[in-house]
Amino acid sequence: MESDSLSCFISDHEGFHGTIKNSPQDFVVIEIGINGQLVNSPDVQEEHTKGPSQPSQATKRDDKSKQSKPDDTDILNQDCFDLNVILGPAVNKELEHFTNKIRVKADEEEQVELSLGTYPDKHLRAVVHRAVRYNFPFLQTVTNQSEIRVREDPDFKELASLASEGEAEEFFRFIDAKVPGSAFTFLPDDSKEHRTSVHHFVSRRFGKLVETKSFTDQQKTSITVRLRERNKQPKKRTIAECQEEKDEVTLYTAFTLRKENLETLEAISYMAAVLGVLPSDFTYAGIKDKRAITYQAMVVKKISPEWLLDKVSEFERRGMQISHVRSVSEPLKLGRLQGNHFDLVIKHLKPHGNRELVELQQLVKDGVENVKNRGFVNYYGPQRFGSGSCVQADQVGLALLKEKMEASVKLFFTPEDGDDLQNKAKRHFLLTGNAKESLALMPAYKARERLMLRALHRYGSGQEGCVRGWLSLPHSMRVFYLHSYCSRVWNEAAKYRLQKLGFKPVQGDLVWAGSEKGLKDTTEDVNPPQVHVVTSEEEKDDVFSLDQVILPMPGNSVKYPENLLGQWYQGRLAQDGLGSCRFRVTPLKLNVPGCYRPLLAKPQNVTYSLRIAEKLQGQSDETCAPNLTLSFDLDASCYATVCLGEIMKCNLS
Repeated sequence: MESDSLSCFISDHEGFHGTIKNSPQDFVVIEIGINGQLVNSPDVQEEHTKGPSQPSQATKRDDKSKQSKPDDTDILNQDCFDLNVILGPAVNKELEHFTNKIRVKADEEEQVELSLGTYPDKHLRAVVHRAVRYNFPFLQTVTNQSEIRVREDPDFKELASLASEGEAEEFFRFIDAKVPGSAFTFLPDDSKEHRTSVHHFVSRRFGKLVETKSFTDQQKTSITVRLRERNKQPKKRTIAECQEEKDEVTLYTAFTLRKENLETLEAISYMAAVLGVLPSDFTYAGIKDKRAITYQAMVVKKISPEWLLDKVSEFERRGMQISHVRSVSEPLKLGRLQGNHFDLVIKHLKPHGNRELVELQQLVKDGVENVKNRGFVNYYGPQRFGSGSCVQADQVGLALLKEKMEASVKLFFTPEDGDDLQNKAKRHFLLTGNAKESLALMPAYKARERLMLRALHRYGSGQEGCVRGWLSLPHSMRVFYLHSYCSRVWNEAAKYRLQKLGFKPVQGDLVWAGSEKGLKDTTEDVNPPQVHVVTSEEEKDDVFSLDQVILPMPGNSVKYPENLLGQWYQGRLAQDGLGSCRFRVTPLKLNVPGCYRPLLAKPQNVTYSLRIAEKLQGQSDETCAPNLTLSFDLDASCYATVCLGEIMKCNLS
């Protein structure tokens, strides 16, 4: 094990030596979806085998509810908005329960959905859309294939915050009805600033359909909204029908990717080349280890399930397998996962120092139990920085933050050890600056590098050409390098905090005052009022514990600790020439608001088994070396290698 001066442990057990990732089979990572299911679980497969025309398992219904669905002909003959008739009593009851749930959790940002089932007939779908929106104007209805799903309408939520909820409901019914010559008038409003906000909302969202005007009557000013008049009025379609058409045009296919000994972005680049799409057409919840077998959810745009399945054999040649393929209504968002499950094998165990092998059982137990109870320092793992690269991603990110575009491109193309085609292409570019010749050498599956080289060939390798080169990459890839730099600073801050301020919360520390859920997505901006600064009285009374302490990732919207650690942040950024950095790279359309990350993390559902075989005559020491199998779950953006480092008192990479 190599020593790494970064690590600072929080438990005092002795630990032990061992090796990890001897083969990809020894390090298995399975993503845990937002619903708490493993992405390779049979339930996900069941959803796929039913085919795109069946309702999603995201909202399960029993057989009774399916049987109570009325006949299609009966629904089409209904000249009303009675959901009990249109959807059937069971589904209608489920919909009412869903709407109550939305109202109770109105302030939560997480978007939940409900499937109303499948409606193959287009006219039938239109009836369902209109009826649902008439009864529940605050819901948005979307169509995926022939399945109809509902979720909270963000436009309704915005208008309800500007006007009353009752007015918002009547306004959306007016918009959906599209009665020629009709108008809608909001209640009188004496605030000009507030009326301006309403004008802007209606104009931005429905400007092609309606026009707004303020008028004063008896010294009270109101806003009237009228449908725009046209000489040749086209056939009117409801908002729901327009949305349905839009959703049917955009094709999204979800799948579970199993990859072996591949980076996530490298796998995406290869799949994009095979399918003939851009890497930016793929979305995912998180990046997974390279030296491992990993399972993760992905969504690809503009590719049908059939076309994706047709390419399975080509993916398998690159160590990738595709399963659980199905049509979905939208892409995945980064960070939209609950965490990851790990199944690990640590080989060649032996105690530190001069301890006897017979003591290994107790050493392993002490390490695992300590981490179960106390957790570990929540460092970002080496894969966050490109552990196999000569130039790590955080160095590229620093160059980008300083807007040194030419330097950042050279760092991007720094070759690794090896004489394969991609490294030959990188060396050729750095030696000659000839992007065209380097592009000819670069393998087709290295999509990031090829996109960059193509732009450099077209626009040159000067400042402007390098900007164009970066802009040719998807936003998620560009911002990855900035996040990598900020992660490096966070790691150093965590070590400094524990070494200088100890293992108890002290005055000036930041602690989380919101729900635990709000900390799980470290890519999102955080509402400052939820961050509390520890006072001297709270430090004295031990109000908080160390596992409540949070540290900021550098950015333009975070609060820094109000103690020695805050001063350290200022000095550390100044040391890298970022003392006055706004954490925006305007030429590349990148913004880093910053976020907060818990200082400590804890594994869940921990199980382990130690195998110590008795050495027989003729067997090698390696054959009989003790092995430890270990399984646990971690929250999103927590690293198994870091957790193992605390258990073993080793620094792993």
